[in-house]
Amino acid sequence: MNILWDFDGTLFDTYPAYSDIFYEALRGSVTRQEILSQLKVSFSHAASHFNLSDQQVKEMFIMESSLHPKKTPPFPNVENILKSANANVIMTHKPRLEVMNILNYYNMAGYFKELVAGDDGFSRKPDPESYIYLHNKYNIDLVIGDREIDILPAKTLGIKTCSFQNKTGGADFYLENYEDYFLINL
Repeated sequence: MNILWDFDGTLFDTYPAYSDIFYEALRGSVTRQEILSQLKVSFSHAASHFNLSDQQVKEMFIMESSLHPKKTPPFPNVENILKSANANVIMTHKPRLEVMNILNYYNMAGYFKELVAGDDGFSRKPDPESYIYLHNKYNIDLVIGDREIDILPAKTLGIKTCSFQNKTGGADFYLENYEDYFLINL
């Protein structure tokens, strides 16, 4: 099984830290749950929804880039799936250096054959450009992501999809935790 993974909110539990950053930027004017629901669409959607200025967004990216990896741990049991796959690749909008810092901190970089990061020049999801590149190179069997924009490019290519901790329609499979992954009939 060759798996294409999203990073934030799929491999690593980054949303609590990102929600805290939004909460601080919004000076506590909305709940963390409301922030999370907007982040689950996309960062740019949340920034627009909360009418953040360009300066606020820049400051938030600086705060995000300075987060210690211990604030963004891997999801429980995800490593078992990584070990069982023939090939794992990542497609994320996050900058490469930030992804590598987290992967290296948790000694997980070796599980991945390739990383396509936000600063690699590919179009942003849901554009399928990066998925096409990775699928042509690794013959992807499954895409796992936590947002609809992670699933849509895979559906365009006819690749099976798994939505993690998000019940938005359109995925082939849904998981709330990785303990249940091996129960899916792929």
